[in-house]
Amino acid sequence: MSAFLIDAEEFGDGRLEEFERALSPLAKSDCPLVVEISLVDEEEIRNLNREYRDCDRVTDVLSFPAMDGIKGRFLRAAEHPLERDEEGRLLLGSVAICTARAREQAEEYGHSYERELFYLAVHGILHCLGYDHENVEEKEEMREREEAVMQKLNLTRESL
Repeated sequence: MSAFLIDAEEFGDGRLEEFERALSPLAKSDCPLVVEISLVDEEEIRNLNREYRDCDRVTDVLSFPAMDGIKGRFLRAAEHPLERDEEGRLLLGSVAICTARAREQAEEYGHSYERELFYLAVHGILHCLGYDHENVEEKEEMREREEAVMQKLNLTRESL
């Protein structure tokens, strides 16, 4: 287990430390792991999606991993000197979440905005850790990890 640190303004509504603890089983390392989370509007997520994915549309979440090939590996700070900050922490990457899409999806799926926001954050963080959902096996593996974190936060699909 590793210490996760979330670098975000206006995210978590007082649950940031709880969220960081819930994330800790997702990766093992010899130093704290940092993920930046930005809450953005539809225009900004569309611009990011167009610029980085050549897809001109609004989406719910985008991930920008800082490292490749780290899925399931023990992360040693010494092996990633360019991704370390001045405090010796390892930057996994950045996650951008569209708050408008999160609100729409929460309503569509019948659960709380808070649940959707945390779910999208977990989903994005897993992408930063190298997880994906390109096939059935990958999707199941990623979904198991997402749900484990959400259960620790007591944010089930039924949470309103």
